[in-house]
Amino acid sequence: MPDAAYDNGNIFSKILRGEIPAHKVYEDSDVVAFMDVMPQAPGHTLVVPKAASRNLLDADADVLARLLPVVQKIAIAAKTAFGADGITIMQFNEAPAGQTVFHLHVHVIPRHEGVALKSHARGMENGDVLASHAAKLKAALAV
Repeated sequence: MPDAAYDNGNIFSKILRGEIPAHKVYEDSDVVAFMDVMPQAPGHTLVVPKAASRNLLDADADVLARLLPVVQKIAIAAKTAFGADGITIMQFNEAPAGQTVFHLHVHVIPRHEGVALKSHARGMENGDVLASHAAKLKAALAV
């Protein structure tokens, strides 16, 4: 059971409604993927279901079934686009586990051998950098 009810005012809900811009790289009827504005590595992407789910603990199984194939698609494209040696996939559930935005989302982070992740909440990335990373990822998705 989730610790609290879903809040329609969360930032990802606002992105989904078009109230806040995002550097989107993928969208279908159920899922959207966009660049994390506080990336821990170049290409850090968030994959978000359109359905209102606080996190994995309260998500409908059908939502999860549509989400994971997109996570895989983004991970494969990110590995190619950023010449990554590997991909870190992270998903947090509730504040004690590190969740800071209470809408289900999965982090897809390209990784390079010997390069540590940056801290997440250190500040926002330059919009031009995010746009460049989004273009690289879109190109890899188009192949």
